[in-house]
This record gives sequence, C-alpha cells and structure tokens, in this order.
Amino acid sequence: MKKHSINLVNGMMKKTFYILFLSAIMLLAGCKARKNYPGLEYAPNMYHSIAYDPLKQITDKNAGNWLSSDHDGYGEFYTSNPNNPHDMNLRLPPAHTVRRTKDGWFPYHIPKDSVDLASRILKNPLDSTAALVEEGHQLFLVYCLPCHGEQGHGDGPVGKVFKGVPAYNAGATAKLSEGHIFHVITYGIRRMQGYASQVSQEDRWKIVRYVQVLQKQQ
Repeated sequence: MKKHSINLVNGMMKKTFYILFLSAIMLLAGCKARKNYPGLEYAPNMYHSIAYDPLKQITDKNAGNWLSSDHDGYGEFYTSNPNNPHDMNLRLPPAHTVRRTKDGWFPYHIPKDSVDLASRILKNPLDSTAALVEEGHQLFLVYCLPCHGEQGHGDGPVGKVFKGVPAYNAGATAKLSEGHIFHVITYGIRRMQGYASQVSQEDRWKIVRYVQVLQKQQ
C-alpha cells in the first residue's frame, strides 16, 4: 500500500512537471517575434508611449484595448491625433514662418559671399563676462583647437600637418571684426569648412568672444 502511494505521488509529480514544461515551451514560443508579429510583451504599457509620436502612427482606435488602463475610449497603442487633418501627428509648420530661438533670434541670413557686409554691421549680442568667455573657451577647445591650436597660433594637430592656418594675434587676422569672425565660423573660408550645422548661433557668438581674447595676446 505504501509503495502504491509513493508511485502515485511520483506519477503526479511527473505529470505536473510535464504540464509545467509544456506550458513554459508554449509561453516562450508565443513570445517569439515573427515577421509582422512582435510577440508577447511583458508590461508593454511601460515602454509604449502614451504621448503622440511624430514618427509612428497607429490609426486603429481599438489597438491595445485589452491593455488600456485609462478612460479615453481608445486602445493603449492608438497614437493618431484626431484634431489634425487625416489624424496626422507630424505636421509641417505654417507657410512663410521662420524659426526663432528661445531668445527670439532669427536664423542668420547674410549670404556667404557677403563677409565684408557682415564685418561692418554684425555686433555680438552677448556680453563679455568672464563666465561667457570661458564658455567660448570650452567650445573653442572642442571645435577649433584641432586646426588653430589651444592658444590660436595655428599650431593644432591638423594645423601642423596642413600648414598655413593663421595665428589670431598676428597680422590682419588680429584686426578682424567680431562680425567677420562669426561669418567665417558660420560659412567657412578657403580650406576651413563652416560650422553652422554643428554649432548653434549662440555658441558661435561665444566662440567669437574667446577668439577676440586670443587676438589680443602677445
């Protein structure tokens, strides 16, 4: 009788093990992504954005109904904006509008070939406090040092190989106006490429402040 009970218990344990094993296999198989099926997701509401995503648009209002925990009537995965034409999220700005920075600056619009004009009329909108000049110094070390060198003598690692980088404190370069310097940083000149795409308008003016310090060094 005792032996029979042990065998019965062992049999039940084996069956339980097999059931759990098969269930685990089925669960893992269901999690696997295939083509357009993303697979099962653990806590998907933790990484599916509730806010409108401009690069993704799900128009099915019932998508993710089984998961939704709010009361807006839409599924968790619905991401379209019903307030815009065609429920679009990403929209072009109104025609003829011009982007402005947080400080109200308009984009720089003096043409590349008008460096003389820039030299005459441009004035640095930033002050020359020690803190701001130091910000310009740090930016200079990142973007300008490779060619111009730390002290602006034209002896950076690149300047040593490609000769001819002028020193800021010598000759006509020492007399360049702030407008000229800003224009050249923006568009480049001769072998130097422009930095408008890498450095913001405000940061370019900060670099100008530091370059003016280098112009005065002996």
